[in-house]
Amino acid sequence: MFSKKRALAGIAIATGAALALAGCAGGDAPDTAPTFDPNEKVTLDLAFWGNDVRAELYNEAIAAFNEEYPNITVNTSFLGFPEFWEKRQTEAAGGNLPDVMQFDYSYLRQYSQNNLLLDLDPYLGNIIETDPLPENILGIGVVGDVTYGIATSTNAWGLFTNPDLLEQAGVDEFAGDWQDYTDWAGEITDALGGATWGGTDYTGRIQNFEIQLRSEGSYLFSEEGEPGFDEQRLTEFWESGADFRDGIGAPQQRLEEVLPKSGFDAGITASELTWDNFGAGYLANLGIDEIGLVAPPVTKEGAKDLYLKPSMLHTISAKTEHPEAAATLVNFLVNSPKSGEIFGTNRGLPASETALEGADLDPLSQQVRDYEASIADRLGDAPPVPIVGYGTLEEKFRQLGTELGFGTITVEDAVTQFFAEMDVVLNQ
Repeated sequence: MFSKKRALAGIAIATGAALALAGCAGGDAPDTAPTFDPNEKVTLDLAFWGNDVRAELYNEAIAAFNEEYPNITVNTSFLGFPEFWEKRQTEAAGGNLPDVMQFDYSYLRQYSQNNLLLDLDPYLGNIIETDPLPENILGIGVVGDVTYGIATSTNAWGLFTNPDLLEQAGVDEFAGDWQDYTDWAGEITDALGGATWGGTDYTGRIQNFEIQLRSEGSYLFSEEGEPGFDEQRLTEFWESGADFRDGIGAPQQRLEEVLPKSGFDAGITASELTWDNFGAGYLANLGIDEIGLVAPPVTKEGAKDLYLKPSMLHTISAKTEHPEAAATLVNFLVNSPKSGEIFGTNRGLPASETALEGADLDPLSQQVRDYEASIADRLGDAPPVPIVGYGTLEEKFRQLGTELGFGTITVEDAVTQFFAEMDVVLNQ
């Protein structure tokens, strides 16, 4: 049975009064260890974010699940990441969240604090197997000494590259610092004649800012919720993307045209900085046989700027009518060797030993595993659990990056707006 560590501090999204009002609808955990009757006919709703590739993997996983549990009908639905959370907020306000949800680390505390998620502790060690999961992995889903989520996998920040476009441009694989990355991307853009670009403005992603801060011995936010940067540092970061916005990177309007794909996903950029579990979707959408995955630009040599994070978790609604069946589904999706075989590293490297053993790692999955081994000297301790409201700030950062790309806002105004939003979130 899992003996929980002290919960890591702070996390989630500021979704306002809607979630707070919904919070009174929490569910009580059973007094005795629950068991599941496999003959009971039940229907569960399962929601996740992703694309058509991930949706097909979930369909395969549910079909395998139904071979073991034919009496549990699972209805699935998926959306892009921002739309997924918009819908969850609406459902939370109405008290009708899906039974089982793929869940992001950044949103866990807000939903759990508002009693919207089921306490999973009574299911650990019986319905939900814990032996295959290291204690630090189990601790990821703990808030206030209660387990609300089970991590499926881990991943790391990396740089994906398109080898076909690099070959066309006559450019070698990337290695170097942030200025080297700008120069490298510019060389690709020049070589490819303006219809394809070297990358996109990396300053639109808060994670790139975070790894620079970590290289400098700082952080985005401390465990107490204090920012590790000031207006000047954020100004410097956003100004460093000016060359990308001035022609090296794909124009923002062109990026809008290919949504919901990214520029890299659509084949119009040769690189993208993102989490390393995006590779399977990229290969499928690009229709190529191989993809590059290398370390992101270096800010300071020898710094422990990178880290492993939970790529996602699974949670259960506190109002589910079938908690035992829902826990059975979560256990399958996290621990089953069949689930590991189906998903590979689409959700990140499986956190469960049994799921990882079941995964017949294809070349891309092995590439991800090798990549994470290759950055071992840059891997430091994971940052504190994201502060309450982190999801809101991450999305605000992205939106301001888009406006900078369109040229509809100055860096000075973007910094002012972000700090104003941060002041509201941190002091609510």
